[in-house]
Amino acid sequence: MSVDFTEDQLQIRDSVERLCARFGDDYWLARDDDGVFPEDFCKAIADQGFMGIAMPEEYGGSGLGITEAALMMQAISQSGAGNGGVSSVSITAFGLNPVVRFGTEEQKQRFLPPIVAREDIACFGVTEPNTGLDTTRLKTRAVRKGDRYIVDGQKIWTSTAQVANKILLIARTSDETEKPIDGLSLFYADLDRSKVEIQRIPKMGRKAVDSNSVFFDGLEIPVENRIGEEGKGFRYLLHGINPERILIAAGLVGLGRAALKRATDYANERVVFGRPIGMNQGIQHPLAESWAELEAANLMAFRAAQLYDRGEDAGAMANAAKYLAGEAAFKACTNAVMTHGGMGYAKEYHVERYLRECLIHRIAPITPHLILCYIAERVLGLPKSY
Repeated sequence: MSVDFTEDQLQIRDSVERLCARFGDDYWLARDDDGVFPEDFCKAIADQGFMGIAMPEEYGGSGLGITEAALMMQAISQSGAGNGGVSSVSITAFGLNPVVRFGTEEQKQRFLPPIVAREDIACFGVTEPNTGLDTTRLKTRAVRKGDRYIVDGQKIWTSTAQVANKILLIARTSDETEKPIDGLSLFYADLDRSKVEIQRIPKMGRKAVDSNSVFFDGLEIPVENRIGEEGKGFRYLLHGINPERILIAAGLVGLGRAALKRATDYANERVVFGRPIGMNQGIQHPLAESWAELEAANLMAFRAAQLYDRGEDAGAMANAAKYLAGEAAFKACTNAVMTHGGMGYAKEYHVERYLRECLIHRIAPITPHLILCYIAERVLGLPKSY
């Protein structure tokens, strides 16, 4: 096994790092304070051709793999942008994968180039208040009437809905199915504000990238905007799960590395009792542990990316990568705050922001507990526990 990168892949990482240098920690601290969406950052990513890094070239993308997309996400996060930077561009990197995989040629020509060019901004409507991770029990309903569907219901934790004009939406189209996985359909639709109410959720971190409750009251979606067959939408979403896990893992490693660097720099500079605190093993050992854990998670993430790009089964590796990266990033960010002592609580040192942001993807889109259930059942062959 090797996770060495090619010259072209390293050039992509270097290019993204140079771009991100224009949007340093102070930029992201300001966005964390004022809550303004980082559209200038997103536009810079699009202008450099990175917005469609994993999209096919014939639709304006770069035609590259999840490995390259993961390198981009990691470079963004590690620059100090953290989860805010990653989340602002993530739906383009992997969110429209079901359209790429299962959309018609006409749909791909119509939907994908505007996203890559940042002419359209999409959000992703899946989670609902009373279903959480039990996605097969979704209740938002799309009823077909002639040449269109009428949608009623509610979604929650829909990111970027405040700035989006499009939504990739999954809704129930049938109750009469043999399996819970069926009966859900996938749509790519205009976010018609006359039929949709969007309420921003005040939250712990990542203030600049909004999270929302979205209420649908008679939203009309033309039949030609349904992706694939009616009732098969959840199956289409499953194809995007592994790349999502991989890109989140890579971003979490980047965030953990940013926190570790700030902690290490502070440990070298901060002098107490006549010596830098970094001379103390009580400071050194937690930071050294975090380095080892982040590197292990990184190897797992890019191993999963290689498997996915080769068309092999990446499920176990992708889930393990997300689990390991989530735990390692949380520990690294916590250690960074503790290394700074009281100043770790001050915004000017940035590590408190890193800690708040790392929690988002420790929880979502799948909790560490359910990942362990997946590994127990699918890898170890243990009986289902829920």
